[in-house]
Amino acid sequence: MVGRFSIPAQRAITPVMTEKDIGGMRISRLLPVMALPMIAAQLVNGLYSIVDRIYLGHIPGEGSLVLTGVGVTYPAILLISSFSRLLGNGGGPLASMRLGQRRKDAADEIISNATTALLLLSVLLMVVFYAIKRPMLRLFGASDATIPSADGYLSIYLLGTPFILLTLGLNPFLTAEGRTGKAMATVITGAVLNIALDPLLIFTLGLGAEGAAAATVISQMVSALYVLRLVTGKGSTIRLTPRLMRPRKDVLMPVLG
Repeated sequence: MVGRFSIPAQRAITPVMTEKDIGGMRISRLLPVMALPMIAAQLVNGLYSIVDRIYLGHIPGEGSLVLTGVGVTYPAILLISSFSRLLGNGGGPLASMRLGQRRKDAADEIISNATTALLLLSVLLMVVFYAIKRPMLRLFGASDATIPSADGYLSIYLLGTPFILLTLGLNPFLTAEGRTGKAMATVITGAVLNIALDPLLIFTLGLGAEGAAAATVISQMVSALYVLRLVTGKGSTIRLTPRLMRPRKDVLMPVLG
């Protein structure tokens, strides 16, 4: 296997791992190095919903109703995140394969097109979900008692759709180039910030379910900005490039496929 990714007549590519070369390390050693940070990131990512629910359940007097109402929104939240996986989990492996083929420009095209698709998709999802929000929540089981909390939470959460899609959709590209530690850091940063903001917005400011949603949106915004900084920085192997962001069918279709 190639010792490191390098492309003649193009800019030098920063090694994706500082101590061990991802192109030459044994699979038995590479697997835990790559997998463990990803597993940790998934576990930490689960803290978003868990922490929200812990705090919401302790709202004096109406904690149980608020908690139930926010729980009703979970299918909608799952649907939103699934679209980010469509582009991230489809594009990340393909970009990694292009690097292995020494086609760095092709890898850059994939992440750039995927970013455009994530932004366009986030706008579409916001419009559609706002249009069907109340009927959808009723379908998911919201009652007259829980619909205010469910509607309030989801209304704020939807405002953060671009940040959520960018964070979850671009993270696999960091993993694809071997920066699993950075990918984990983006998730942990958001989760820690969410834990800090929840009590401030829910209790101190008295915003209840809307406060929990606002804390999540702010945390995801910070994570999204961090991810964008990483994929556009000099240390990035698969780099988001503005001139390559114009959608191309021949680039996006394999990602979706």
